[in-house]
Amino acid sequence: MDRFSELSLTAQTAYAELLDQALHFDLTGHVGNLHGSFQKKTVKGRDYWYFAWRDLNGKVQQLYVGPDSERVRKLLDDFERARQPENRLVELSRSFLALGGHETLFKHFKIIRRLAEYGLFKAGGVLIGTPAFLAMGNMLGVRWGAGQLTHDVDFAHSGKHLSVALPSTLKVDVHDALTSLEMGFLPISTFESEIGAQYRNPSDPALRVDFVAPEHRRTGKAITSDSLNIALQPLKFMEFSLEEVSQSLIVSRQGPVVVNLPHPARYAVHKLIVYGERPVRERTKAVKDLQQAACLANYYLAHEPDIFAAAWLDAVGRGTGWRKRAISGQAALLKLAPELDSPSLWG
Repeated sequence: MDRFSELSLTAQTAYAELLDQALHFDLTGHVGNLHGSFQKKTVKGRDYWYFAWRDLNGKVQQLYVGPDSERVRKLLDDFERARQPENRLVELSRSFLALGGHETLFKHFKIIRRLAEYGLFKAGGVLIGTPAFLAMGNMLGVRWGAGQLTHDVDFAHSGKHLSVALPSTLKVDVHDALTSLEMGFLPISTFESEIGAQYRNPSDPALRVDFVAPEHRRTGKAITSDSLNIALQPLKFMEFSLEEVSQSLIVSRQGPVVVNLPHPARYAVHKLIVYGERPVRERTKAVKDLQQAACLANYYLAHEPDIFAAAWLDAVGRGTGWRKRAISGQAALLKLAPELDSPSLWG
């Protein structure tokens, strides 16, 4: 059973171009990245130009540009030309999606884009969960056939105990980023911390944002991150997914956002390791984990089984606890997808 379909060469080429331009745009911090618009106001019979935008706190700000004149209109034209790379990214995104690429839900896209604007991914944040799974499909040049449904947007952060591909030393106020969206997100506080590792909207309880980190001391207590102004929920074995991180994109009709993703093979193996850790009330999520792992394993079986096998052998070689859980997840996976029982995949 094929759990994915190959995107056309045209679609894969479109994604490659989109990724190149998005990375360049993100690196240069182009002036066009400032989201806002010019507005003309008439005051006492004279026309004046202002630039209006929402700041990082979600408040509308206005910048006085000058009286209506040839010089000011030229300034406006220059700004719009400077914005063209961003407009080009929107066009490329829509072209890629029309060719079959996975699109991120708009409400997820808004959250991820705002956190990116605050610098979360430059500070070392890593996108996990279903939005990351969809992004991996685009990155690998395939469209998944299962494992796509969820309302959560999950993030992982390396914290101070694990090195990732990008620096994790910048100060990012994640709490302010979420509240600035004005989407009604409230932190779910823990006994150990006044700031929550999970945000929910009471009017949209199916949508939540979780922040997690590797559990190094096995205490189960939330980790307070001063540099992020949030608490991080520790997860067992999370470090396995964060040891090889790459830059990629989530894609919406509103454009792309550059994010950090786990290595797809390690992400899949991690799903198997933690499969049995899910409580009974989260058994639906456990099945979703298996579906996503099956899709990724199916991809690697068809393309690069040695890469998946290397990730698997790394996991089972880390000790008795790792091996026991990994084999338990493998058994569940093969029951769901017996076609994946191939020596080339498991080393």
